[in-house]
Parts: sequence; C-alpha cells; structure tokens
Amino acid sequence: MNLKDDAPVLNHSVPVRHPWRWFSAAVIILVVLVFASTFFTNPKYGWDIVGKYMLDTRVVQGVGWTLFLTVTSMALAIVLAIILAIMRQSDNPVLRWTAWFWVWFFRGTPVYTQLIFWGLVTVLFPLISVGFNGQELIHIVVTDPTKGLVPAILGLGLNESAYLAEIFRAGLKSVDKGQNEAAQALGMSNGKIMWRIILPQAMRIIVPPTGNETIGMLKTTSLVLAVPYTLDLTFVTNALANRLYTPIPFLIIAAFWYLLVTSILMVGQFYIEKHYGKGVDGGAPQVMNPDALKAQMAGLGAPKMSGQ
Repeated sequence: MNLKDDAPVLNHSVPVRHPWRWFSAAVIILVVLVFASTFFTNPKYGWDIVGKYMLDTRVVQGVGWTLFLTVTSMALAIVLAIILAIMRQSDNPVLRWTAWFWVWFFRGTPVYTQLIFWGLVTVLFPLISVGFNGQELIHIVVTDPTKGLVPAILGLGLNESAYLAEIFRAGLKSVDKGQNEAAQALGMSNGKIMWRIILPQAMRIIVPPTGNETIGMLKTTSLVLAVPYTLDLTFVTNALANRLYTPIPFLIIAAFWYLLVTSILMVGQFYIEKHYGKGVDGGAPQVMNPDALKAQMAGLGAPKMSGQ
C-alpha cells in the first residue's frame, strides 16, 4: 500500500480575524501622536535647558552617587536577608523570633522615617563613653565625616533587608525537603548543603522579585534627602531647578536618567533569570505530532508541533 494514500490530509485553517485589535491599536497610536505633539511643541517643557543640562557634570555625578547608593544598600540588604531567612527557619526559637521582630519593625515603619532617624544618630548619641570603676576607658565623639552617605546606606539597606528576607525565605521553602535529606545522607555539612544544593535551586524563585526590589531601591534613593544626603540625582536636579526657576526640564532630565538605568537593570535581570531558569522555563523539548510527521513523509505538508 502506498504511504501517500494512507497519510492524513491536514486542514488548511483560516486565521481568526480580530478587527478590534486594529481599532485599539489605531486609538493608542492616535493618543500617542497627540501627546507627542504637545510634548515637542509646548515651549514650557524647556527642551533647550534639557539639552544643556542633560550631561551636566553635577547631574552625571548625581547619577553615579545614586548608583553607588543602590548597589551598596542592596549588597547590605542581601547579606542581612540571607542571614534573616536562615534564622526564620532555624529550630532555635530565639533566632526565629529575633528575625521575626526585625522583619516586623523594618517593614512596619516608613523608610522616610527610618532615614530621618539615621540622620539624627549623631544628635541622639553625640558621645560614646565606656568606663569602669569611675575611670573612663573609651571616649568617642560620634561624627559623620561622610556627610550623610553612611546613614543613607544604613537606612536603605536595613529597611530593604526586611523585604528581601521574606523573598529569600519563600525561595528556600520552595526547595523540596528531600533535597536536604538526600544531601545529609551523603554526609554533606549544613553550610555546604545550603550553598551547593538549596540556594542554586531557590535562586529561580528569588531572582525575579529581587530584581524588582533592586529597581525599586534605585528610585527609593530619591528619599535620602531625609538624612540629609545631597549628592543623589533627585536632590541635584531639584537644586538646579530651584536655582533657575524651571522645574519641568529638570524633572525630564531626572526621569530620563532613572528610565535609562532602570532599562539596563531590567536587561541584566532578564539574563540572570534566564540563567537560573535553565531546564525549567520553556526548556522542555517539543514533541512531533505523529500524524503530521507521517504527512510530511508523504510530502503533503510541513511538520506540526503538538499543542499547535
């Protein structure tokens, strides 16, 4: 019997028409064109000022300090969050409740309030003195030579650690307990189990929200005025705007730089997620439909993948 005669005939389906998609696209394009027209024709936007100050030394330095605050604060928060997440899962009730109190306190108070507090530490404790039997052994005058940088990093990092701790705890709990039991059966230490077995598998859950928190941290640095810290991007652009009495162009400048850095961070987050999602996110091979394969062999059509 001829294989070609037994091959099934594939249907040539007609794609479903979606007229409302074209209509919605036309409406969106019209709205965008209207906003673009006003955006570039309204003189109050001050595009000449935007072009003049976009790469101004003070603005670029503000971007650099904003990135430095973001990176250092997130590094501090990640280290603390890993410790807190492990403490939350500890069998020791003291460690569990200490970590719970930390998360409760720093999540329950506004970050702006915490930044003000860290800025006032030198007022609350101007002098640290330790003595014994009437004699002073240690005498330290508390000052801030960094002009608000260290209090800003502490305020942002400690606050963020509470949120990341819950993200990390969720990631650690997502790994099946059997993984830990199997590693213990092989004689691996708890530290090695955490570093080599648990964390690599938990990273698939941890990375996406941590990336979002990093982008959020970038924008939260605009609140360090509460310390006060005066070298970040938001403060610099506001200072220039107040000096020239033109706030709108400098808002555009700040928004542009925040969007640029955020876009770069999103690209990095994409590749990190892709790395830790190997074999899980879209990694399963497609299965050839047997009938389509048979039809292809008979020369009647192209292969069709299952699920199409």
